[in-house]
Amino acid sequence: MSFDLKTTVQPDAELSPQQKKLNRLIEKIEQQKIDLVAWEKAQNDIQQYARQTLVPVYNELHTVLFQQLEQLWKHLHGGEFSKAEVVLLDEKIQHLAAYLKDSKALSEQETNTVEEIDTFYQQYAEHTNAKKTKKKPLAETDSIFDSVESDADQTAFDTFDDWDNTKHEQQREEAKLKKQQEKREQAEKMTEQSLKTVYLKIAAIIHPDREQDESKKLEKTEMLQYANAAYEQQDLFYLLKLQIQIEQNRGTTQKGLTADQIKFYKLALDAQSLQLDSQIDDIIDSLVWSENAKIAVKKSKGKVQIADLYKQIDADTSSLKQQVKWEKERLKYMSRVKGLEMLLQNGAI
Repeated sequence: MSFDLKTTVQPDAELSPQQKKLNRLIEKIEQQKIDLVAWEKAQNDIQQYARQTLVPVYNELHTVLFQQLEQLWKHLHGGEFSKAEVVLLDEKIQHLAAYLKDSKALSEQETNTVEEIDTFYQQYAEHTNAKKTKKKPLAETDSIFDSVESDADQTAFDTFDDWDNTKHEQQREEAKLKKQQEKREQAEKMTEQSLKTVYLKIAAIIHPDREQDESKKLEKTEMLQYANAAYEQQDLFYLLKLQIQIEQNRGTTQKGLTADQIKFYKLALDAQSLQLDSQIDDIIDSLVWSENAKIAVKKSKGKVQIADLYKQIDADTSSLKQQVKWEKERLKYMSRVKGLEMLLQNGAI
């Protein structure tokens, strides 16, 4: 059973501006429903394609980065470096450990090694922060950080502006996400309320027990079954279709909807549209795996297409392969102290 959901049977030229606007919203939702079905069908295919092309390269990259981590950690404890070089080594090791601690590509033993190193740096950071709070100097120890502490302190002021800007961007993003979440919750609440309102109105009009004519009783029984199914599936759009069709059959919409009816339909349809957008966004978010992909989605302003994600997978895979090549080359230098010193001197660590 299908319905053409329109606000009236009159030609568009005779519609009021409000009714034309409502019809455009109806057309938008029709397209959103088509888009949602397409994204649902494509979701598994895109994930499978990423597992076949992108994930293996990610795993190879993580393996190479872990080898770098091991080499740098060994050299840090066994080599002789200047204070500035030790600062650079600490920063690189800390960055690698933080990046790899959630990796799924490493063995259990490798994961434990990463966690130990990451924990070490976290504990040191906590120790340093506690010292600064108390404004008491640490006692001299054999820690590898003692010789570089003053150098690290000197960089704090230089990085404050960057931290402040980053914090501001994070706050703006959090506020945006919060606003989006509030809109989603309002839409869900409105949809739920409208579902019940529309369903009860339909049930009251077409309940078969009130029909004496057997042929009409069978027709109403079928329509009520459709209404029950739509209500269970929380398909407000279908229920609205059904309601308008019923009203048209009764001859109540020949002259168009009243202002109150238009207002109600717009609220209900706006909620349905937001909910469909939310469902599509959730699918897209589940397929966004990298910063490049996130940036591409933001630039698309909600118009990202299925083909765009396949292109992004290919682009990210190509970029990662190049990075793996660079990291392997860098690892060759890291395996020797002299090679590592050359990387440090050239700022290529």
